[in-house]
Amino acid sequence: MRFNAFPEVALPEAEDSFDFLDSAVPDFDAGKAAGDGHRSRLRARLLTGGAEALADYEVLEYLLFAAIPRGNTKPIAKALLAQYGSLAAVLNADPKALQRVKGVGENSAAALKAVAIAARRMARGEIIGKPVLGSWQALIDYLTTDMAHLTVERVRVLYLDTKNRLIDDHHVGDGSIDEAAIHPREVIRRAMDVGASAMILVHNHPSGSPEPSRADIQITQRIAEAGRHMGVTVHDHVIIGREGHTSLRAKGLI
Repeated sequence: MRFNAFPEVALPEAEDSFDFLDSAVPDFDAGKAAGDGHRSRLRARLLTGGAEALADYEVLEYLLFAAIPRGNTKPIAKALLAQYGSLAAVLNADPKALQRVKGVGENSAAALKAVAIAARRMARGEIIGKPVLGSWQALIDYLTTDMAHLTVERVRVLYLDTKNRLIDDHHVGDGSIDEAAIHPREVIRRAMDVGASAMILVHNHPSGSPEPSRADIQITQRIAEAGRHMGVTVHDHVIIGREGHTSLRAKGLI
């Protein structure tokens, strides 16, 4: 059901620039020149407060300022949260789907997409060049940022060198994790091609629960067995979901 708790508030008519500054163009709250103060106060709280200085809808409000220099962005921010359920889900939503929410145009969708990309790259930067097994929480943070809110099941393999540093983050494919989506011989062949000595299998559960299925366990064991014959270690198989993550190694399943 689409959020419609602000039927009387006029939404911005157009997105015509990317500009976080208020000084050059006045803001209008519900059609009146009353937005300057609100935006200034929000900016001050953002710059001087801690991580929790702004509520999730206020974070979205501020991000939308970039694309919508005039008008009240609060109804749009709250509509997005009502539609997707969380800030993370909004930022990870498909840009075309975002534009189906009233008031969100191409510029707004692009601004939100840019933030999601920046978050992924920041998380990835925490593991590049470092031994992955010694930066495990950073790896989980990266995978969660990248995969927890996907609406399709995605399979990837992280290939590691002899010092367990990431050398290849390979997107194998989308779909259920069985041999139709991930072939043990192809996974091991790629390890040989990139010079990997170890790997971590990763996939997500769009349902939200990271608990492994029988197919998850079986394909992991097949790949681990194939790897042993070729001198490639399967360190783990990590399943990512909105409710958390599961390590098959920690469960004693590898």
